[in-house]
Amino acid sequence: MLTQERYHSILQILNEKGAVTVSELTRILDTSESTVRRDLATLDEMGMLKKVFGGATSVRQSAGMLEDNVSNRETVMESEKDVIAAYSATLINDSDFVFIDAGTTTSRLVDYITNERATYVTNGINHARKLLQKGFSAFMVGGKIKPLTEAVVGTEGIRSISNFNFTKAFMGTNGIDIEAGFTTPDVDEALIKEKAVEKSYMAFVLADHTKFRKVCSVTFAKLNKCCIITDSLPDKIFAEHTVIKEVKK
Repeated sequence: MLTQERYHSILQILNEKGAVTVSELTRILDTSESTVRRDLATLDEMGMLKKVFGGATSVRQSAGMLEDNVSNRETVMESEKDVIAAYSATLINDSDFVFIDAGTTTSRLVDYITNERATYVTNGINHARKLLQKGFSAFMVGGKIKPLTEAVVGTEGIRSISNFNFTKAFMGTNGIDIEAGFTTPDVDEALIKEKAVEKSYMAFVLADHTKFRKVCSVTFAKLNKCCIITDSLPDKIFAEHTVIKEVKK
């Protein structure tokens, strides 16, 4: 087995199990302990796993229920968000009925949209304002306003989305993980996201590379339910679970 193949196998095992011992890898990869230890040391230096006594653990980050406000998040990974948003805007066709999720990357998407013939629905307050200023045909989801993210959430929002059948949905996420899928810190926002994905013919998650291997409190969709548009894919193992488009700067 080639070195890169071993690396891929080790990372796949860790993503599935969370931890693995040297002896397990020696048996699974049919190679020597010295080779496995050398591979683990290299992958640890690359930041792909955490080397521990007798084996390794996944570097999956747990973000829990912590969430930053919109103004702070808007200045993070700005160029990456612009590249992702600009490409995503080209996917909108004249006949599309589009859901745009609240979030900073999806807000950038609205900046790049030029299609005046499509119809748009959003639960983002800032997104709705931008769509209105552009003169687009747009609907605002009704419900409870969450100040931290400027998103509309709650039972009324879910009920209104349930009446729609979107051709495309452009979603934000706080974390992407093989096992946990797409996650967010807030239960109410997760329920809105879940319903939007469910009611869409095609769903795209717009996420820069820092969102991978990160897990928040609530899953709103499994990986195979959405395509991912990102600036850089940190591990090709994710591409085994869904369609991923890398948009380079």
